[in-house]
Amino acid sequence: MLKPAEKPEPLEDERPIGELVHQLVEEGKAYANAEIGLAKAIALAKARALALPAGLFLAALIVVQSAVTIIAVGIFMTLLRPIGPILAAIVAALIYSAVAGALAWYGLARLKRDL
Repeated sequence: MLKPAEKPEPLEDERPIGELVHQLVEEGKAYANAEIGLAKAIALAKARALALPAGLFLAALIVVQSAVTIIAVGIFMTLLRPIGPILAAIVAALIYSAVAGALAWYGLARLKRDL
């Protein structure tokens, strides 16, 4: 014969479902806020890592622009006076180009190192 079903004894730490759902929602909000904070921290760290290389690339661009200007002035001077200024303009442009290349190389090396 079948025995009547026994009622389970209530657990001491059993809480209402509404309270459990509320706790779950609050913990979910806290987790989402922590994830957002982590994403912000990562983005800020990457932005700080990119600041110096971006500045170096900007400096390289300015120096290259100077080299182009020097060549243009040198060509003008060459047309104006057929003796020597073109050689001075080429040497100056090579010096500025070397500086720009060094800045760009250092910026690229820092970019690879920091990312």
